Amino acid sequence: MFKPLHNYVLLTRIEEENKTAGGIIIPDTAKEKPVRGRVIAVGDGLVENGQKIPMSVKPDDVVLFAKWAASANEVKIDGKDYVLIKESDILGIL
Repeated sequence: MFKPLHNYVLLTRIEEENKTAGGIIIPDTAKEKPVRGRVIAVGDGLVENGQKIPMSVKPDDVVLFAKWAASANEVKIDGKDYVLIKESDILGIL
């Protein structure tokens, strides 16, 4: 399995509901990429000034991440789509 380095987090996107509260179905072409994800793997943490900063998230956490995160990289591992993102682009744990 893939192990991220430093402060990177590997996650899968959690698809949003394709229907509005009013019952209108949103076609795939109009949907935005989801900003929720499930953490698959995490790095060991960032090292600053000789101090190791532990990661705040762990595998199986459901997180909310920045929609236009500069560090987000779409990757394909073993035929599956993942997002590799820096922990600092994660907004919170749900």
